[in-house]
Amino acid sequence: MNLTELKPAQGSRTNCSRKGRGHGSGNGKTAGRGQDGQKSRSGGGVRIGFEGGQMPLYRRLPKRGFTCRNSKDIVAINVDVLNRFEEGETISVELLIETGVIKNPRDGVKILGNGELTKKFTVRANAFSKSAVEKIEAAGGKAEVV
Repeated sequence: MNLTELKPAQGSRTNCSRKGRGHGSGNGKTAGRGQDGQKSRSGGGVRIGFEGGQMPLYRRLPKRGFTCRNSKDIVAINVDVLNRFEEGETISVELLIETGVIKNPRDGVKILGNGELTKKFTVRANAFSKSAVEKIEAAGGKAEVV
């Protein structure tokens, strides 16, 4: 078989029908639009979502809640999670992603003070709670806001 011998599958290609070109075309006079009514007129038809005057679905369903466009999606991590790293290491958002502690930093990472910290670290994150800063500094480490 050659590329020159390729043909479309049987019945997959049909001639386009030209509407409104007389009775001989099979689609003359009303051009497949039917006899009368709004949809038969030029420019006729109804808008999207219109249900013939019945209350449309998008208005029947209850609207609830509100999404603030300015809110930030912050990922929170507790200080006890940091114990898995080596002592004296600099912990950054990139390191947390590499080690699989977080998957997606979204709009920032905040360190919270839940749990105990047993090792000394330099922690770089977008935000810290007061108790997290106290625990990191009590262990001899440093909390740096990026």
